[in-house]
Amino acid sequence: MISKTCLIVLVLNVLVRNAVGTYGKYLANCGPLGGLYDGKYGGHGGAQQQQQQQQQQQQQQAALGGFGGIGGFGGGAQQQQQQQQQMAGGGLWGGKHGGLWGGHGGKYGGHGWAQQQQQQQQAGIGGGYGGLGGIGGLGAAQQQQQQQQQAGLGGFSGFGGAAQQQQQQQQQAGLGGFGGLGGLGGFGGAAQQQQQQQQAALGGIPYAEPPIGALRFAKPKPILEPQDDIIDATKPGNSCMQREMPFAGTAITQSEDSLVLNIWTPTLPTDNANKTSLKPVMFFIHGGGFTVGSINGHCDGGPLATHGVVFVAPNYRLGYFGFLYGDREDAPGNLGLYDQLLALKWVRENIHLFGGDRDQITIFGGSAGSWSVSAHIISPLSKGLFKRAIMQSGAHMNYKDRDVISKDEALADVKRLAKELGCSEDMDWIQYLRTVEAKELVNKSKSVTFPVSGTEFLPLSAQKAFKENQFYSDIDLIAGITSNEGSILSRMFIPPDKKVFTLDDFTAAVKSSDAMFHGIDVQNVVDNYLKGVDTSSTPALKRAFYQYFGDLWIKYPTYLFARQMATSVGNRHNIYFYELTHQNQLFAKQFGCDDKDSSVGHAMEIPFVFGKPFVEQTVDSYNETDCQFSRDVMRMWTNFAKYGKLDDKWPQLLSDPNVPKVKDLNPDPNRPPLHDPYGHYYNNIWKSYFE
Repeated sequence: MISKTCLIVLVLNVLVRNAVGTYGKYLANCGPLGGLYDGKYGGHGGAQQQQQQQQQQQQQQAALGGFGGIGGFGGGAQQQQQQQQQMAGGGLWGGKHGGLWGGHGGKYGGHGWAQQQQQQQQAGIGGGYGGLGGIGGLGAAQQQQQQQQQAGLGGFSGFGGAAQQQQQQQQQAGLGGFGGLGGLGGFGGAAQQQQQQQQAALGGIPYAEPPIGALRFAKPKPILEPQDDIIDATKPGNSCMQREMPFAGTAITQSEDSLVLNIWTPTLPTDNANKTSLKPVMFFIHGGGFTVGSINGHCDGGPLATHGVVFVAPNYRLGYFGFLYGDREDAPGNLGLYDQLLALKWVRENIHLFGGDRDQITIFGGSAGSWSVSAHIISPLSKGLFKRAIMQSGAHMNYKDRDVISKDEALADVKRLAKELGCSEDMDWIQYLRTVEAKELVNKSKSVTFPVSGTEFLPLSAQKAFKENQFYSDIDLIAGITSNEGSILSRMFIPPDKKVFTLDDFTAAVKSSDAMFHGIDVQNVVDNYLKGVDTSSTPALKRAFYQYFGDLWIKYPTYLFARQMATSVGNRHNIYFYELTHQNQLFAKQFGCDDKDSSVGHAMEIPFVFGKPFVEQTVDSYNETDCQFSRDVMRMWTNFAKYGKLDDKWPQLLSDPNVPKVKDLNPDPNRPPLHDPYGHYYNNIWKSYFE
């Protein structure tokens, strides 16, 4: 329980901030009120309102002060035609209106709600919430009838305040705090109102003991003893140890002490919260080949949370830290997956404290995160912990006769690593590796890491799990791919600067992929993927290899996993599949796949799922088509999390068992579904390979 693990101080900031990017465009277009966060520590907030949302020609504006005094927070003012009200409070210790230690909140603060009846307004600074380790430092005000108010409560470790209004009023309180975290992913805290909902962002919440010392390479250990420290949830936690993280910036701190999660919630907890007021939960697992990645990069759950879900994203160990296989109890392998499992259990136990419904959890992820989702579906350890799943490009579906890496190969690899780092034959090599500097292990890490099957977490291959009905079948599923998965992933075989790519190069690259994935009939691949291709053309040969390698690694594993699910569950659950055929040029350029040969590459769904047209600093690089498409995708994803089904324009994968139907995920909502689009290569190559 959270009450046994930590105290979390929530400081609510203005959600709209130019230090991280701006939500203002999204807020203005979609109806909520927006503001702007600037300045190093505090800044100002503002409100935007669409004309159709203005009521009785009233306009509201929240203006909040900067970093007042010793970490304090200046209050603010709101204006409504002939009425002006102002209330300021804050400071590091909360002053009159409460804070970390002061006010009426008791030693640990606490949270309270105030309601305004008729002409009265008051700031509610309640007692402690949840006993020991409860959620400290929340203040809020609610308003009824035609009244408006503003609460200005803040500080570095103290109070965040917000305002809600009921019936015919709309307003926003933008509340500060330490802030200045744009380069770190923007965990300065957040408060937003959309359709009469608040939103809070919490960063760096620990869900496990630090996996250091004897816990390096071991299963994560739950936090069982109360902690004395107050957790400042306005700051991001550390990222896991890894190679240089693409597009993450240089300010993100890496550490082995990084098993934390971030939460965005539209519903702050109340003392009288009941089951019906809880929101569905979306639990996101980031990608990165199990070698790189962080929740502090592209995992801003703010836009999704405005659609009425609670968003959670955990860090998990990567590379050797997360997937070293020791064939022993204290080094069982697949540790990153065990981390995800413990985080999921933490959410099941605690998410109601953040307004989430533990019985309405959707796990989803992209790339290695999608692979992880599929692993949780077939793992006996994860059964019953979630209700729905979304797989964005990736699945645990390998060559039918062997894994990418066997247990023996994984064990030999780690023993070789220990020897390279100076371990002698008479030493305990696991214990020795626990003493090696973390950076040395990072420097030895590979570009891609693969989990190991035949273990406690993954006792069976996906094929055997489906055949023997040893998978979690009581779920709904969305799975999908992009139209050119291989254009980015093929770089391990075709460097981007390679100007000439010949037929011999194509054949050699296929052979290299066989050394990685095993069981490839090289000549059959050449015959099928080069049929009708101008083999004297470098671009044509590159495109053919992109298609082949994307099919091998992502497309067919994901498609066949979903198809097996659909075949197994029949009409008892909803199974959908999509192919993304649209990308944003800015995001594609960041990944180097904005040329005509790369087309819609791996991970190009990310900006639309996460509402990046509304949070990126360069919002002008997203046109209105991108903006509307992102709104549509977020609506589909969150509706699926709420109801487990989609509208009739998106047919289920096997609504006709003889003709699989795939959603053409594109800004044009009237595009018809694709009918059995993968049949040719499936029948000629991949059926015998995977099945």
